[in-house]
Amino acid sequence: MKTWDVYDHVLGAYGGELERVLAIGGDAELRKSKDNQQANRFKPVVKHLGPFFLEKGSTAKHQITVPNYVGSVRTMVVASNNGAYGSSEKTTAVRKPLMVLATLPRVLGPTEELTLPVTVFAMEKKIKNVKITIEEISGLVNVIGGNSQNLTFAKPGEALVNFNIKVDDRVGVARFKITATGAGESASQDIEIQVRNPNPFVTNVDEKVLQPGENWSTTFEAVGITGTNEGMLEVSNIPPIDLGKRLNYLIRYPHGCIEQTTSSGFPQLFVSKLMEVDDAKKNQIARNITATIDRLKRFQTSNGGFGYWPGDNYASTWGTNYAGHFMLEAQKVGYSLPSNLLSQWKRYQKKQAQNWNYGDNRYDNELTQAYRLYTLALAGAPEIGAMNRLRENSKVSDQAKWRLAAAYAEIGKPEVAAALVKSLSTTVKDYRELSYTYGSGLRDEAMILETLVGMKNMDKAGSIAKKISKQLSSGSWHGTQTVAYSLLAIGKFVGNTAVGDQFKFAYQLGNQPSVNAGSTTPIMSIDVPVDRNPNKSVNLTNNSNGVLYVNLITTGQPLIGDQTVKAENLTMKVKYLDNEGNTIDVNRLAQGTDFVAQVSITNPGTKGIRYEEMALTQIFPSGWEILNTRMTNVERFADSNKPEYQDIRDDRVYSYFDINRKAKHTYTIQLNAAYEGRYYLPTVSCVAMYDNTIQARQPGEWVEVVKSNNL
Repeated sequence: MKTWDVYDHVLGAYGGELERVLAIGGDAELRKSKDNQQANRFKPVVKHLGPFFLEKGSTAKHQITVPNYVGSVRTMVVASNNGAYGSSEKTTAVRKPLMVLATLPRVLGPTEELTLPVTVFAMEKKIKNVKITIEEISGLVNVIGGNSQNLTFAKPGEALVNFNIKVDDRVGVARFKITATGAGESASQDIEIQVRNPNPFVTNVDEKVLQPGENWSTTFEAVGITGTNEGMLEVSNIPPIDLGKRLNYLIRYPHGCIEQTTSSGFPQLFVSKLMEVDDAKKNQIARNITATIDRLKRFQTSNGGFGYWPGDNYASTWGTNYAGHFMLEAQKVGYSLPSNLLSQWKRYQKKQAQNWNYGDNRYDNELTQAYRLYTLALAGAPEIGAMNRLRENSKVSDQAKWRLAAAYAEIGKPEVAAALVKSLSTTVKDYRELSYTYGSGLRDEAMILETLVGMKNMDKAGSIAKKISKQLSSGSWHGTQTVAYSLLAIGKFVGNTAVGDQFKFAYQLGNQPSVNAGSTTPIMSIDVPVDRNPNKSVNLTNNSNGVLYVNLITTGQPLIGDQTVKAENLTMKVKYLDNEGNTIDVNRLAQGTDFVAQVSITNPGTKGIRYEEMALTQIFPSGWEILNTRMTNVERFADSNKPEYQDIRDDRVYSYFDINRKAKHTYTIQLNAAYEGRYYLPTVSCVAMYDNTIQARQPGEWVEVVKSNNL
């Protein structure tokens, strides 16, 4: 099945809101806006009346109030009586003496400047003089040069006026109201448009260890522009794990494969074990987890497994294990699952477990099989024969033995589990796996911690929990699976540890009154109002008998992204071409210009490996329109590579691919300079999603779209 959108074929089309709880996913996540916006941003006229009973020979009239609309409607009547049916329809133009139509890009960016064109339709001779007024209700946009203009019509027709607007250095939803009045007639149009910041979030962490009775005072600076910056004070009596920072990283991660989708929701199942959460936070967590479960349905293949991307026709073996593990843990804490989703997954897992043989299949190695057997044990459907066969294999890795031990512990055979891991180390040599199991040394140690908790060996688990906590709080980069599994393992460890004494402290935010606080959970989180804290200060006193660990976490999106060029184990060249393939300068483009963004990626071979799960991120200025060639399956440049998966949104394109050693890939996106104005072209970046030592970026710049001489 193929899907298309026709936005680039519709004048003034408005891309729908992304009705998402989590910042994850592909363009399968694109939903129609709640107003189901169609061409020219007008609400569709969809009315359902009846049923009515009409006597033989009778006539009935119905009066319908049509919302703000320009175009025509089709009226359809269906009649039935005792199994007999009939229908009739008619198309009718909808018009008023005076109508107004404004068009805007699909999104806007902070401090951008643009021209807002407003078309006025005078449909009757009496309409001679018309006053057009624009009002921006939210305060996010300023109208430059006056917010009203006058038009004169010598005869019925249409005319265009332009308003110059500038976006403030904030984000939110801009709300425009455009009104036209004349000859006793009036017309209006309401438009909502997202002012988004295209730059990635920046996070700063200020750490402090407080001895009993010690006081700490500090000041901080807001990170990013207004509307994006947040602050959080994290106080704990266990070594810090940077819970807030790490959770935000998972939730805001822009790419949405099966692993990353699962990773965004998995640790949230255990947040309440780690920290006290109020009702608002509980509700938000519940929505996030429910959204993750709902999204997993889009990955399931016909055989019951889960593809790496939505719509894949083959299953990702590790992704299937991981997603199933999440579903089972979610069900255990009270979340409902679609029965068919779980039953089909279980059928797939059992078949794979029974048919598995030891070999060199990296996609389904012994660790994958051991994890599969663990998930089946969690599901109450253990494959004991397959477990025993794997246990008797002398070539099985230590990591697989730890996973298999977790399966035996789950089915009530702790003595077998203990024998399996008796001579094994809890330390794993660090590594990074670009694909297959998306593993790392820390991820494997988190799995060992989960196994030890399942075996109720809490003394041994405690030492490895401290080691993982130290890694999480170190500020080092870790992949999504590593972070997610570390947090869920810590959550399970804390949840199975006896509740300790309450730790106590007092804090003061800015000029607000001092607050006495405390918690019996290991971590307490306090929101720090960045914009409402005029002197940006925090004061905290440890009133406990033990040491407290304090993190002040500030996050936000800067107005301008990273302006440095980077090429680490990867090279990237970005060019813009006209339709004949000639290089052009996009700093100043004529409105209506069709052109192409071309990105060439080369694996230089410095690591000596094939790069897998690469992500190319291209975010375009809000005045440029993306021409989605999936509509026609026609590529303008034959030498372009086809990505493994591509996510096309209103203002950006994410392309995912693997690239061999010494190979070069070229990806092209067709664009149109649609809206006159001055816009920001964000940084173009390409990274290996599971290894940050493979990355390249080209800094952003300001660009202009100017009025064409042909318009």
